[in-house]
Amino acid sequence: MESRLRDIRSKRNPKARIKVMEGHFATSHSHINTYIDMSTVKFRYNNARETARTLAAKYVTTLSVDTIVCLDGTEMIGAYMAETLAENSVLSINSGKNISVVAPEINSMGQMIFRDNTQRMIKNMQVLLLVASATTGKTIDRAVECIEYYEGSVCGISAIFSAAKKIHGIEINTIFTDSDLPDYRAYSHADCPYCRQNMRVEAIVNSYGYSKL
Repeated sequence: MESRLRDIRSKRNPKARIKVMEGHFATSHSHINTYIDMSTVKFRYNNARETARTLAAKYVTTLSVDTIVCLDGTEMIGAYMAETLAENSVLSINSGKNISVVAPEINSMGQMIFRDNTQRMIKNMQVLLLVASATTGKTIDRAVECIEYYEGSVCGISAIFSAAKKIHGIEINTIFTDSDLPDYRAYSHADCPYCRQNMRVEAIVNSYGYSKL
């Protein structure tokens, strides 16, 4: 399967690079026709740093951020976003701020919690939510509910890839959109055209990668 992966570089910053592969894949929420491999931007420091700087640019002069909550293994990008936002600059409204970068604990049912030692980084804080991808919006819905439960306020949502423009009334700040992947489609499990054609699911995919079936 790996031989079918092809590179796509962001128009906003060519060092932000993902790989894609067409096929029939299953996620926890839907069936999709394109697997997006984000290993490069999530785990290679130079690509992660450039991705973070591009995402953070939208907020430097406009958004006060106390905490970045990271989902889908985006902690390295989150840390570089915090560094960019907190740089000493007369233009940055977060200049010199000690921004927290945390990830919720997620159980087997998909429920998110913050332990006692990190709750203080959420309560009464302006929270920027960072995800790898936003397609159906269900994961973001759960994350926003979790943050609000712990009395935080979601002030922004960023994603590496998003097929949605807004979720919870908040504009998604993203590197890649459906214009970069015009053939990308997500279907409910009950309404998948590939299943109706008896095409087998090739792999189970999530934020960690894919597992061939």
